[in-house]
Amino acid sequence: MNRFLNPLLDRFPLGIFVVLALTLGLAPFLPEPHVWEKLKMLAAGTLVRPIDIVDLLWHGIAWVLLALKLVRMRRRSH
Repeated sequence: MNRFLNPLLDRFPLGIFVVLALTLGLAPFLPEPHVWEKLKMLAAGTLVRPIDIVDLLWHGIAWVLLALKLVRMRRRSH
C-alpha cells in the first residue's frame, strides 16, 4: 500500500470500517443491496450505464476499505 492510504487505514479502528461496509456498502437494503445488484450486472455484462458504474464504485468503496484494513492488520501482526 502507499504512503497516503496506510495512515488513513491506521487512523481509524476496524469497527468504523465494519459499520461503513454494513451501512453504506449495503444501502439501500431492500429490495436488495445496490452493491449486490451492481455486481450481478457486472457478471452479466450489463453494467454499462455511467450511473450504474458510479453506483458500484460508491457502494463498493466501503468493502474495499474494509478489506484493505483487514489485510493491513494481518500484515502488521506478523
